[in-house]
Amino acid sequence: MVIIAVVLGAAIGLVFPDAGTALKPLGTAFIALIKMIIAPVIFCTIVLGVGSVARAATVGKVGGLAMLYFLVMATFALVVGLVVGNIIHPGTGLQLKPYEEGSGDSNHTVDFLLSLIPGDLPVLPTLVLALLVGFALQSMGKAGEPVLNGIRHIQAVVFKLMMMIMWAAPIGAFGAIAAVVGATGWAAIASMAVLMGAFYLTCALFIVIVLGGLLKVVTGLNIFRLMKYLAREYLLIFSTSSSESALPRLIAKMEHAGVSKAVVGITVPTGYSFNLDGTAIYLTMASLFVSSAMETPMDLGQQISLLVFMIIASKGAAGVTGAGLATLAAGLQAHRPELLDGMGVIVGIDKFMSECRALTNFTGNAVATILIGRWTKEIDMAQAQAALTGASPFDELSLEPDAHGAASPEATSQDSTSPESESAVGAELGSTAEAGASAAPQSSTGQKQPELSQA
Repeated sequence: MVIIAVVLGAAIGLVFPDAGTALKPLGTAFIALIKMIIAPVIFCTIVLGVGSVARAATVGKVGGLAMLYFLVMATFALVVGLVVGNIIHPGTGLQLKPYEEGSGDSNHTVDFLLSLIPGDLPVLPTLVLALLVGFALQSMGKAGEPVLNGIRHIQAVVFKLMMMIMWAAPIGAFGAIAAVVGATGWAAIASMAVLMGAFYLTCALFIVIVLGGLLKVVTGLNIFRLMKYLAREYLLIFSTSSSESALPRLIAKMEHAGVSKAVVGITVPTGYSFNLDGTAIYLTMASLFVSSAMETPMDLGQQISLLVFMIIASKGAAGVTGAGLATLAAGLQAHRPELLDGMGVIVGIDKFMSECRALTNFTGNAVATILIGRWTKEIDMAQAQAALTGASPFDELSLEPDAHGAASPEATSQDSTSPESESAVGAELGSTAEAGASAAPQSSTGQKQPELSQA
């Protein structure tokens, strides 16, 4: 629907420029809806994210190493996006103008309809409040769990509202693209093509050179063989535009590739919230695109402050379609509120970039799981080589997505007695991460935990 809307909007803008320009309030209204939901999204994701960091830290070396790796790679990806954006200067020459209420080209009906949309809340105070609430709840221990669960339910409502807003994306994209193309002609189409091409190329180089280089140096494995091993998951992600749809399959395939349940159980779920390489590249490049298109480029200081904000605010934006768009809007509103009206163009091409964004996030999490397994000596490298080369093929037909992460009593009994299984420490770490427990592991005694089969 978005693709059809973009094509129709561009056609109207080229053939009937005045009519296309008159459709601008449609894009403005959609951006207003996005602005309305920014503060709730930021508050819920940050509060729950702080809790996730603390819980990940309780599982010892695996969790701490994973969090350090995620922070470094997310920062590096944001820097890559800023560098590429400053080199190509996407959006230059579009000369986008914000829609102004009561201006000569508006009417009272349009102004009234736009006024029905609730106003937005300031983002930076919301972010600070969310951080303080998150740390306060974490310090309360078990007493804070009911509140965290309540916020988790509120987050579900907020994301449901976000999904409802995203159903209006075709209308917003239609109006925004028609207005931009009507005002600038082919220049708008060319600028959007440049941004998409640069983003796809940047993500591809990041996967092959950065992630592939790390994988080769640390483990000796080939990134292209890993991508072939995950080919079915790539197709699933491409069709849904969300890397979360392939989460159960990634857990199963990483375990088949020789990574221990402990490392997989901690790294994969945590990485889905904190290891968003593709989203990081998208956020910085899209921000520079909007600022150039609005003819108000950001200086180096503003870019660095935006980068720091995105490092924090991007957590939790992987699994929900539209959350990346909300995070982008949050960053712009916090630093340059006048740039929000230029986001209408991004809405039109966001769908084209969301697949690449999700694929990059997914690949980054797969590589991270193998790297953490190698660094913690919790991976069978012979099995990893066999899985990636096809010598030990993964049985696709036996995959039951809902069952992954759960161990049956029989499997638990076998794992605790088999010499090839991971240690009791690793088993409990895995069960701790999968169950979301915040209590410190008590596996140093070597005793089996009765809750393992329930995890």
